[in-house]
Amino acid sequence: MKKGNREIVVIGDRVLIVPDLGEERSNVGLYLPKWALEKESIQAGTIVEIGPGVPMAPPADIDEESWRPKNSPPQPAAQQAKVGDYAVFLRKAAVEVKLDGDTFLIVPQAALLVLIRERS
Repeated sequence: MKKGNREIVVIGDRVLIVPDLGEERSNVGLYLPKWALEKESIQAGTIVEIGPGVPMAPPADIDEESWRPKNSPPQPAAQQAKVGDYAVFLRKAAVEVKLDGDTFLIVPQAALLVLIRERS
């Protein structure tokens, strides 16, 4: 994602989220329970960038001779999240960063609870 003269590159299985401001009802019409908002156990926001995924060896390279050089580089496992998805995630797993006055959250895929996606 480009931000001014900078580019934000998300690493591994993480996603970059623009968080909601904490209203009871999200911008996609999802109601978050008051106890979750008060305890800040969950949060929601829109995914603006995703990482490539966790590198995994191709199945053909997995054998009993692990010492033998591999023929192909690891390929990243596909992520379920997509840019534009609305995500509900565990707040304690998120890392907050600010860039040029904007607040973003970096969240690992394992902390995502649900994705809401527009049908095309």
